[in-house]
Amino acid sequence: LLALAFKLEETPFGQLTYMRIYQGLLKKGNYIHNVNDGKKIKLARIVRMHSNEMEEIDEASAGDVVAMFGIDCRSMDTFSDGNMNLAMSSMFVPEPVMSLAVKPAETKMQNNFAKALTKFTKEDPTLRVKVDSDTKETVLSGMGELHLEVYIERMKREYNVECITGQPNVNYKETISTKAPFDWLHKKQTGGAGQYAKVMGYIEPMTEEEITELGKPNEFKNRCIGTNIPPEYYPSCEKGMNDAMVEGALVGCDVEGVRVVLEDGASHAVDSSDMAFRICMANAIRDTMKKAQPNVLEPVMNVEIEIPAEFQGSVTASLSRRMGMIQSSDMNEDGSGLKLVVQVPLANMFGYSTELRSLTQGKGEFTMEYSHHTPVPRNTQEELMQKYKMEREAEAA
Repeated sequence: LLALAFKLEETPFGQLTYMRIYQGLLKKGNYIHNVNDGKKIKLARIVRMHSNEMEEIDEASAGDVVAMFGIDCRSMDTFSDGNMNLAMSSMFVPEPVMSLAVKPAETKMQNNFAKALTKFTKEDPTLRVKVDSDTKETVLSGMGELHLEVYIERMKREYNVECITGQPNVNYKETISTKAPFDWLHKKQTGGAGQYAKVMGYIEPMTEEEITELGKPNEFKNRCIGTNIPPEYYPSCEKGMNDAMVEGALVGCDVEGVRVVLEDGASHAVDSSDMAFRICMANAIRDTMKKAQPNVLEPVMNVEIEIPAEFQGSVTASLSRRMGMIQSSDMNEDGSGLKLVVQVPLANMFGYSTELRSLTQGKGEFTMEYSHHTPVPRNTQEELMQKYKMEREAEAA
């Protein structure tokens, strides 16, 4: 048996899980295994859906789409009868491009707020929730302004939770443009055993092809010869690199496209420890990134706009003001409508739906999806760095 849970729905009777069977037979009363987390579940009830009508069935075979109650799983989990250990590939889930700080308007709504977020993240893999370690705010990340607005509206409608939202934040990233060497000593002497670690090597930028081939945004290479750094500290050096990649030196965003090569170092028989090498490596990379011509990257969106032909001039002008690059422009067969494909930085897309409606008398519509990250203009980078610096100073005060 092989089946995929592709959609979850909340009903008055609990969670309804829609499942497509790809192989084998699904019988009422049998046990199935969730391949992703290893849980064993008994099938108490299988239904076939006809719009909102449910038809009880006893079994379903390959190719059927059925729904079940009482299954605790996430969207895109694979199920088998326990004899197969195959997981079906999930749909492509892009990285979120926009974040929003949310909190319930009243403290007594906190329970429902947490329930809603848990359910929404289960049913939608593109929605992420995290708690900011510095500000302790709950941050909701998704694929755009509308995506996040829909979930905030659903919280209000389905869970009676009024939310207070902050300013939407664009998820910037950082990278470097040239190779830069590092030679960093971390030495701290206190009473008893201190901390001592030294690392040497270089950091260099990676190409898009290398990142895709590797399957992760950064790479750690160990080219040490000999035991100047004892081999048991190599994993700590890699952890130190990962620590440095979480918060970049320019605007405190994730770092990607950096290869760190460790070539040599030094240790102390008493004072060296896992923690010493981890701190040393993280500080070495943060410091060296400033010398490797760092850049801030911003998400660029593929925007498809459909408008009546008479509004072409004003819509094109508004896209140019938003730094949009028109990729293609197709007129439909009778010449009445126009489809534009444009690449626009996400930071310039706030409030665009309102502007497009007013420019086209409510007849224009657009869809938007993430394309890639590109370096921001120099003046924008300066502004972002200044803003980040002021935030850090305010926190310190």
